[in-house]
Amino acid sequence: MWAVFKKELKSYFLSPIGYVAIGLFLLVFSLFFYLTTISIRAVDLGNLYFNTARYGLLVIVPIITMRMFAEERKNGTEQLLLTSPKSITGIVFGKFFAAVALIAMTLVISLIYYVILCFFQAPNIVPTLVMILGFLLLSMAAISLGMFASSITENQVIAAIITIVFLVVPWFLPNLGEAFTIIDLMSSYQKFPAGLISVKEVVNLLSFAAVFILITIIIMQRRKSVK
Repeated sequence: MWAVFKKELKSYFLSPIGYVAIGLFLLVFSLFFYLTTISIRAVDLGNLYFNTARYGLLVIVPIITMRMFAEERKNGTEQLLLTSPKSITGIVFGKFFAAVALIAMTLVISLIYYVILCFFQAPNIVPTLVMILGFLLLSMAAISLGMFASSITENQVIAAIITIVFLVVPWFLPNLGEAFTIIDLMSSYQKFPAGLISVKEVVNLLSFAAVFILITIIIMQRRKSVK
């Protein structure tokens, strides 16, 4: 897993993908920083992280996950990957944690906005760290979904579209019934922007990520057996 992790993380910065993802993240973050904080003279970062999570991840996650397996299949390198001594589980987790690491880097950079607010009125650092934790858990769930989408197609654009659709459609499902809230990731990110850690939300996000990671492993294992 460690070798795959290093290779994948390095590949993000040997191509424009990593820089584009970080750049878009900071662009979206800066926009909402102005709209939810500067323009109304607020020092609460809750709305900033919530809106960035809702709309920023919708753009960033498909960009960093669409190539995970789809590119391997399109370039014909998937067979080498599947027949390597590395386990499928290690490969999947290596790719997953590389994408998570990229998001974590952007979240570390986002602390610059906290520093900016400190020049006016220092907000409490603890709620900010809780917001970042929730954002990271939400990102993990979204990445697992994008990774699954990449594992079922060789077309990166289709993988990105599938990810976006799966992230957006659940926004409207809770209106149809309470049972649908479990697949709406944003419904499991309601308390974090308030600086509160909800065990239920943590479990929901981690369970969501675990399910799609497991499905991806099963899909790749089946492809390996076919090879």
